[in-house]
Amino acid sequence: MDAVTALAQLGGIASRGDVIALSSTKKLRVAVKRGRIQRVARNRYKLPDVEAGSAAARVNGYRSHLSAAQFWNWEIKVHPGNPQVTVRRGRKVGKDRYVGVSLHKRMLRPEDVDGPATSKLRTVVDCARDLPFDEALAVADSALRSGDVTTTELEAAAASTRGPRAGKVRRVAEHADGRAANPFESVLRAIAIEAGLDVVPQAPVEAGGAVMHPDLVDRTRRMILEADSWRHHASQEDHERDCQRYNAFVAAGWTVLRFSWHHVMSNPAYVRTTLLLVAAPRSSGPAEREESQPVVDLGRPVGVQSDLGMPSVSSSRM
Repeated sequence: MDAVTALAQLGGIASRGDVIALSSTKKLRVAVKRGRIQRVARNRYKLPDVEAGSAAARVNGYRSHLSAAQFWNWEIKVHPGNPQVTVRRGRKVGKDRYVGVSLHKRMLRPEDVDGPATSKLRTVVDCARDLPFDEALAVADSALRSGDVTTTELEAAAASTRGPRAGKVRRVAEHADGRAANPFESVLRAIAIEAGLDVVPQAPVEAGGAVMHPDLVDRTRRMILEADSWRHHASQEDHERDCQRYNAFVAAGWTVLRFSWHHVMSNPAYVRTTLLLVAAPRSSGPAEREESQPVVDLGRPVGVQSDLGMPSVSSSRM
């Protein structure tokens, strides 16, 4: 995969390691040299946002939502298809000027804008109000992780938000956490929250005589969720260390569930169904539980999904 496509798949801004995992060092170096990818910090790269800037200028507005998040160099779940722009409410914009632009009309106070984009805090609030929960949580986590927005500021902004979808803003503010390492972990946490789990990122867990910090921890259910990135298994030693880590958790009485990037980003139904099945009360006997569980068809070809959204496994490969 070329580096530009890889970076777009990662939301338009990502670490060097994540881009290389999908592409290669050489392809990333060539893309940077040709100006197709920008280096914004040490080991951090983004796609140029010239299109969003020109779109905002064309309608006399400001980059907003995901386009503003990219401007502030935050990591996001998905790269916006069209530039996202906000203009002041009451401003007339000819239809021919916002073709190919996701346009929002809002009341904007002086503190809501910062240069060519909505302010950092306003960007988080707008994303929380208008985007799906998982995308908005990834933006809020990124803003907190970077130190551009504080938890206190976000909670205060959410409490003062009124009007349509204000509840969405408060929900994102309640769950936003800068300890999430990247959008991969943020989106997994959003799915877990919507499945009813009480998960905390990077919480300390003592197992195997050591204190470790899994990606997500639900202490009540003694469940650990790991967002498994392929780039952390570059050697046999890495793989063996992870096996020992997971075995230590299980030996200490924890249930460990591991999800790949494609599980989380492309097949959230599978992730949610798995979480619901594992987290369900288990007071009945083994035979009763087996009869009550939904059946996954194992006879479908590999890659075809069952009604549960779970990838089926060909019986010829069992």
